[in-house]
Amino acid sequence: MNRTPITSFRPDRDNHASRFRSTAAVLCLTALLGASLQGCVGAVIGAGATVGTAAMEERGIAGVTDDAALRIRLNGLFSGKDERLWRKVGLQVYMGRVLLTGAVETEDMRAEAVRLAWSAEGVKEVINEMQIAQSGGATGFARDTWITTQLKSALLFDKDVSSINYSVESVGGTVYLIGLAQDRAELNRVMNHARGMSYVKKVVNYVQIKRPPSNP
Repeated sequence: MNRTPITSFRPDRDNHASRFRSTAAVLCLTALLGASLQGCVGAVIGAGATVGTAAMEERGIAGVTDDAALRIRLNGLFSGKDERLWRKVGLQVYMGRVLLTGAVETEDMRAEAVRLAWSAEGVKEVINEMQIAQSGGATGFARDTWITTQLKSALLFDKDVSSINYSVESVGGTVYLIGLAQDRAELNRVMNHARGMSYVKKVVNYVQIKRPPSNP
């Protein structure tokens, strides 16, 4: 499968304001879908800080906005088709690449999740890492949450890792990584952090390495 080349976003004066408004709107929709909050105003108030964070990412404000919008579309497709898919399938979205994780009940459910993911506008790649298995229950969920939280913290405090460019998910003791590494050395550090975590059984890596700038 051909992959779309990684490009950088270069904001200009004409579209900066519209990008900000678009980002704020996406953040508001995400907040409304994800939790019961005190309305859209609260999400927009925090949009300034979030936009600043997004600008630091390799995918830039436009990339973060597009991925957030794509995640909303995917959640809508999954919940509209089968609530079990929405509850059981984990979604990681980075630069149009969709990583599906979690444990579903049947092969048909797994195939349907992949089909729905490909049907969403803006999807460049679908990575299927869903398992057909029973849930690990509250204990398994708590352990996976612990792994994810600890790994994110380790990456955040590693001065040689741009943690903002990585998405982390843990399912049944398997850690899934997706994002963009500055170079091979950084990716190796991230992998070592993941492998060194307690309760981690396996690390699955879908991180791409940043391409060096082209010579003029």
